[in-house]
Order: sequence, then C-alpha cells, then structure tokens
Amino acid sequence: MKIFSGNEILALALQEKIEAIGVNTVIRNNNQSNVLPSLSNSKPVEVFIQETDFSKANAVVEEFRLSI
Repeated sequence: MKIFSGNEILALALQEKIEAIGVNTVIRNNNQSNVLPSLSNSKPVEVFIQETDFSKANAVVEEFRLSI
C-alpha cells in the first residue's frame, strides 16, 4: 500500500524511519530526468509497505507527515 508520495529526499527520510522499526519498504521512482534531461517536470517518488505492516508503521508515518 502506498504511504507517501512526494520528493525523493522526503521519501528516503521516511523510508529510513520506517525500516528502523523493522518494516520493509519499496520505493518507486518514475523520474526519468537522468534519461531525458530536457524534462523538467519530475514525477513524485512513492513509498510502499505491505498492508499487514500498516498498523506497525502508522504512528511513524503520521509523525513524519506532521513534521513536514
């Protein structure tokens, strides 16, 4: 399930916080600016976790959202 969509720096920060509590994450980065540098409109980076881990990660996600 997707828990975050935004810029890459924030996505990596959230990933670090969630993995620190033992929950695995997946980051999807569809940004092709390295392949096509003329594209200035970057797509958001998304962070995903398993639905079964949501109850464990929810407090961390909410705290993170309130801090940004």
